[in-house]
Amino acid sequence: MTAVIERDLAHVWHPTSQMKEYETYPPLVIARAEGPYLITTEGKPIIDAISSWWCKSLGHGHPALRAAIQGQLQQFDHVIFADITYEKAVCLAEKLSRLSPSLNKVFFASDGSSSIEIAVKMAVQAQQLRGDIKRTQLMALKNGYHGETCLTLALSDVGHFRKPFESLLLPVKFIEDLPYIHSRNDPLWENCDLQWKSIESQLEAAKETLCAIVLEPIVQGAGGFYLYSPDCLKRLRKWTEEHNVFLIADEIMTGFGRTGLPLACHHAGIEPDFLCLAKHLTAGSLPLSATLTRDSIYHLFYDDVESGKAFLHSHTHSGNALAVASALAALEVYERDNIYHRVQQLEPFLWEQMQHVAQATGRLNNIRHIGALVAADLITDQPRAGHAVYREAVKLGALLRPIGNTLYWLPPLNVEFSVIEKLRDITLQAIHHVFSS
Repeated sequence: MTAVIERDLAHVWHPTSQMKEYETYPPLVIARAEGPYLITTEGKPIIDAISSWWCKSLGHGHPALRAAIQGQLQQFDHVIFADITYEKAVCLAEKLSRLSPSLNKVFFASDGSSSIEIAVKMAVQAQQLRGDIKRTQLMALKNGYHGETCLTLALSDVGHFRKPFESLLLPVKFIEDLPYIHSRNDPLWENCDLQWKSIESQLEAAKETLCAIVLEPIVQGAGGFYLYSPDCLKRLRKWTEEHNVFLIADEIMTGFGRTGLPLACHHAGIEPDFLCLAKHLTAGSLPLSATLTRDSIYHLFYDDVESGKAFLHSHTHSGNALAVASALAALEVYERDNIYHRVQQLEPFLWEQMQHVAQATGRLNNIRHIGALVAADLITDQPRAGHAVYREAVKLGALLRPIGNTLYWLPPLNVEFSVIEKLRDITLQAIHHVFSS
């Protein structure tokens, strides 16, 4: 055991980890990172198959992002964003406003969970301001995930994250019977009429007190990377409009091209009332999130100070200058390098490579894919088989980090096809090793 690991285990508490396991399987010690690779202190390259928790959309160490951050450092690194503004923050807000035409007001914060909390708080206060004081109920989708603060955890239907904290969480109703699909070729992509009847009945039961529905458009991430019908999303949007219910779209993982379009909402041709962005906003270089909403909601809060209508929510690093500079650079790269088109080319290739692994091992089923994302479930009755595959894959040179027994590839959007081929071979070998031993 190296000195760094000994010091780590003496003092560091890692996220989503049972620290006891680190005694026998210590964390990787990374010296640097380049493109799709993490480089260990021994000089071994490890494919970052999950984009470091889904955020490194342009890989590691992108020169445009580095230059933007270094350039901003020569001016200032951070200033309070209440009562102060600056050119780059205004420019970023303008650019984000073009993502969805009617969402032209932007509230900056630091992380994805914060952006969801901001949207929910805005929605609750907005309902009060327009006189619908009975509308306090929140709904979300079964199997969804929105973060790990108490409010976002309440909106998440991932049991092992929630269970210890149930006594702290607000009551949230979860919409069941979602029309899950495997790809855009599924008939449900265009029409989920039969499944909608069940969903509509759940909505109708709550329509008098419902404030907002929070959802991940099309792809549910931490719940296991399940895809659901864009037609369902379109119908949800129509229903919320008809019943004065706000729709909050959590595009923290899907925003900026992960599904092949700038927003996953675009697959359904809809605009939410609130749009939450993070992760890909700075291509994972620095923490930054944004909550977008429309003029009509903004103007509910717009009044004299004495009215008490202001949205009193703050973050120390709201509008952080280094993060904003990085975000501007990332958006420029997405456009300059035609990243969304690149993802559309990558989509069938990723599926073909995972399909190859499934056929060669006989150990994968339920393959689902969209854009630069493909996932499949291990065929096994061993609850920790996925973790065993992860350990073996790391030895072979790939960071997979499955969700339970769901294996997935979520590489940088600009990854080379040759890297995916290496990832295919490593995944195949890791599965063979685990199930043959």
